[in-house]
Amino acid sequence: MNLKKLSELLNLSQTTVSRALNGYPEVKEKTRKRVLEAAKQYNYHPNTLAKSLATGQAMAIGHVMPMSSEEIVNPIFGDFIAGAGEIYSEFGYHMALTVVTDDNEEAAYREMASKRSVDGVIIHGPRVPDSRIELLQDIGLPFIVHGRAQDTQSDYSWFDVNNRSAFKRATEFLLDLGHRRIALINGPESMDFAARRRSGYEAALKAKSISIAPEIMRSDHMMESFGYKSTIEMMKLDTPPSAFLVSSIIPALGVKRALSQLGLEVGTDISIIIHDDQLSFLKMGNDVPVFTATRSSVRDAGKRCATMLLDMINDPQHQPKHELWEAELTVGASTGPYKA
Repeated sequence: MNLKKLSELLNLSQTTVSRALNGYPEVKEKTRKRVLEAAKQYNYHPNTLAKSLATGQAMAIGHVMPMSSEEIVNPIFGDFIAGAGEIYSEFGYHMALTVVTDDNEEAAYREMASKRSVDGVIIHGPRVPDSRIELLQDIGLPFIVHGRAQDTQSDYSWFDVNNRSAFKRATEFLLDLGHRRIALINGPESMDFAARRRSGYEAALKAKSISIAPEIMRSDHMMESFGYKSTIEMMKLDTPPSAFLVSSIIPALGVKRALSQLGLEVGTDISIIIHDDQLSFLKMGNDVPVFTATRSSVRDAGKRCATMLLDMINDPQHQPKHELWEAELTVGASTGPYKA
């Protein structure tokens, strides 16, 4: 099956079919859907090399990962890439992943732009602030940020989950259960998502006139061992926490291991709420989730970031786009009323 035959089957011009397949905004959504369904039915795949030569595009999306980045060892990144990859494949693009030392990240973006080896990039793990945004604007490479960067003055395109409201709501849920000593086990607070989560947690406590307690707050890379060590340390305090708010299911497994070792039953003696990115390989349980969680699908986030970026690439006159999704609070077996 080639473009000409597919166009004849649909009784559409080759130009219309090509534009529909490549996400051009002027194609009606009904037509785009019809073309995509036919392409799938007849197993049509665009000739990427021919398309690249015809359009001058690389037909590639760049992802740059510093070696020290938490993203590169975080399994959440795999689910994000799987979602983005679905969209790339659907529209004839491929992913160009570049792993660099920390001091070569800027050079990697400049090389991509000068060689035109990619048509756009997705920025992962935005920082507070993030110099990559200004750099990409200066070199003119289309980009979207998965997350947001505080203290960045210029406007740019981003997709994010509302981390502040998610952790404010989770803290309020624990407060309503009677908990007052709520521990926060957070990601690195040089990262924007973690800074926003702490802000939401603190806002909920302040609204109830509860003092912020630094001794039950931790911030570090979200590993199982971090959750375990932090919990052991906090439970030795004269006034230990009765609940934990944890930034990822991975350190939460460490929290649960520590509490079990101390002879405490999660959900009865002590409560845990996590942020769960609905990882495809690490399910939360069946009818009753293991953890109460603020939930968002990182795979869907990957799909949405890729779609937004391809729209921008195909519309050179685009304006910055912003999309903020709310997390869902799902009650599981890990929370219960405060036990004096």
